[in-house]
Amino acid sequence: MNLHQFRFVQEAARRNLNLTEAAKALHTSQPGVSKAIIELEGELGVEIFARHGKRLKRITEPGQHVLKSIELIMREVGNLKRIGEQYSAQDTGTLSIATTHTQARYVLPLPVARLREAYPKVNISLHQATPHEVARMVIDEVAEIGVATESLADYPELVTLPCYEWQHVLVLPHSHPLAQKERVNLDDIAHEPLITYHPSFTGRGKIDAAFAARRLQPRIVLEAIDSDVIKTYVRLGLGIGIVAEMAMREDPIGDLQVRPLGHLFGQSVARVALKRGAYLRHFVFRFAELLSDRLSRDLVARAMSGHVHDYEL
Repeated sequence: MNLHQFRFVQEAARRNLNLTEAAKALHTSQPGVSKAIIELEGELGVEIFARHGKRLKRITEPGQHVLKSIELIMREVGNLKRIGEQYSAQDTGTLSIATTHTQARYVLPLPVARLREAYPKVNISLHQATPHEVARMVIDEVAEIGVATESLADYPELVTLPCYEWQHVLVLPHSHPLAQKERVNLDDIAHEPLITYHPSFTGRGKIDAAFAARRLQPRIVLEAIDSDVIKTYVRLGLGIGIVAEMAMREDPIGDLQVRPLGHLFGQSVARVALKRGAYLRHFVFRFAELLSDRLSRDLVARAMSGHVHDYEL
């Protein structure tokens, strides 16, 4: 058995058992892929795939176990390559980060700048996406590290650690009647035109859940993924806004009133995600440390090895 056979089996499973698509992805021929898989099955003495004629129909029960072992083997092969890359170029390379717009705009600039100071030869590749896409990028090794609030903890392929807590805030013009109240409640804002995040982003689920628990139907007139867009439309008078508190910490205009909403929607937790079992280069550990004082090289290393869980933090 050899690595080529493992790659062919793995790619066939990834391509929904379509050998033609697997062959295209591997830049080889379909008969070559089929032959390699049959040879591996012969060596193992089990069928990895059940067939109907020449077509693969499903993965067999022993095939499921074979695929899990192949995944571990191929992951370690990738780790071996990364070890070589790290020690041949200690302080160079590219750190790929997958994150949401809010994190990229308001949280990551300082840690990224500090990492560049410490490792001037390391380039940063920033991928902005939805939380689900962030998770997939880390799983598919498009990115080495992911940062988001939603979704990351839902994927067993990922190790996730809490990075920091934050809350939503209400933003509104100084002239708005609610600007005179120090503490607003759900009834105050339920009937106001609201501008806030798209349901997939930045803790929107907590907002919807709070209204639903009170059986209130909010008047959401505009949804966006960008906090600056929300603030812009608040300034234009379309409604009052609900944004993440970090979006208001260094607001350059300073013309909006801000009211905390943690008592209504609770605290949200931003998380760092890493692919389970991946080999981490030393500047990935350093970036995690720069993201939050809750994270350390030792903690991340122990989490990756399965010796610590986020509920212990």
